[in-house]
Amino acid sequence: MIDQAIDVHRLHFAFTATFHYIFPQLTMGLALLILYLKTKALRTSDDHYDRAARFWARIFAINFTLGVVTGIPMEFQFGTNWAVFSRTAGGVIGQTLAMEGVFSFFLESSFIGLFLFGEKQLGPVGHWLTALFVWLGSWLSGFFIVATDAWMQHPVGYTFGAQGQIELASFWDLVLNRWAWWQYAHTMLGAVQTGCFAMAGLGALYLLLGRDEAYGKTFVGTGVAIGTLAAFLQLFPSGDQQGRLLAQDQPVTLAAVEGLFESQRGAPLAILGQPNVRASRKPLRNSQYAELPDLSALDGNGTRSGPVPVDVWPDRIALLYYSYHVMVGLGTIFIAVMAVAAFLLWRGTLFSAKWMLWILMISTPFPYIANTAGWLTAELGRQPWLVFGLLRTSQGVSPSVEAGSAWFTLLGFMGMYALLSMLFLFLVWRQIAIGPEGSTSIVQGPMISSGTE
Repeated sequence: MIDQAIDVHRLHFAFTATFHYIFPQLTMGLALLILYLKTKALRTSDDHYDRAARFWARIFAINFTLGVVTGIPMEFQFGTNWAVFSRTAGGVIGQTLAMEGVFSFFLESSFIGLFLFGEKQLGPVGHWLTALFVWLGSWLSGFFIVATDAWMQHPVGYTFGAQGQIELASFWDLVLNRWAWWQYAHTMLGAVQTGCFAMAGLGALYLLLGRDEAYGKTFVGTGVAIGTLAAFLQLFPSGDQQGRLLAQDQPVTLAAVEGLFESQRGAPLAILGQPNVRASRKPLRNSQYAELPDLSALDGNGTRSGPVPVDVWPDRIALLYYSYHVMVGLGTIFIAVMAVAAFLLWRGTLFSAKWMLWILMISTPFPYIANTAGWLTAELGRQPWLVFGLLRTSQGVSPSVEAGSAWFTLLGFMGMYALLSMLFLFLVWRQIAIGPEGSTSIVQGPMISSGTE
């Protein structure tokens, strides 16, 4: 039961962060795809690709706006809900968070405005450059945020001040943290998959409806071609290296996601099962329904020495375990879907294979689930630490904000975000209905387009 202030604060931040990340993952993914479309337009001088890029830029702008609106409250929560954490670690995390706002946010927001409204004045090359800077800004923003989280996962380049606060000793250690680069690669590949599935899914919808077919083919072909590469890279090397970092620096987390808290050599890789967390202080065991023997090397696992002490267990083991397996399971499905779609694209039969178009369209929401599960894995796995090995979560909460106050604001956020969700879906659906060339009907048939009955 969630009745303690710290639990409500954690739920509060988890809700706002999860809802907020719905939007950045699509903008970061679409930024690359829009740049690709603009590059095709510049190389071929075909206005078809320009119109396709403009269409997705409008959806990008809507998504970007909602991301800004939902992202700002998170920064205030560092002070309202996690004041001790901000005071203790602000000297380090403030560096990257400030750089994200000053550099990457303004770069991205300025050039998306130029992209949307300055095409005629800038010319083809200048307009392509705006797409390039939008991509750079969005991906630079992602890096600074991931670098902040990576430092909390694997703190480096710090020292302690006179009052016990954590201070930055080396800026380059912070931004060159080995956790940051592999976590960044994994995060951005996840964002690219979200963009690719969204683009391919919408293209599949247009093809199934028999409208805007030229754009539908472009959207499906682009999403599948880039999405296939991203899906495989998500598994290797980025996913593999993330597992190896867990094995080296957070073996407790790796044990929890596997449901194995006992020393084993060549531990089995769980496919289906559930964690069996006992009430007593005994090692965690796993109730497995399906497992592959001696395949733990796939996630960087090795030999562990003895049971892990209970006081350093993640405190939401069941949720952590299932989040990890949802992420890995969906990632495997993405590889299969994209591989089959890429094969059909190569054979020249994808655009007429309605069964595959249906799969691509229905798959659109699943990267959002996979990315959410991935972040849950990262954040739950770090517990009970806010800064791994340095500051416990229980020590970082605001001591003067009671559970009732946190519940009140959380319910308020839920209500506001529900309204924002409806507004977002309405605006995006309106753009989809208008289409790349301005048709106002989502079902565009000959009788509708001719005005006859």
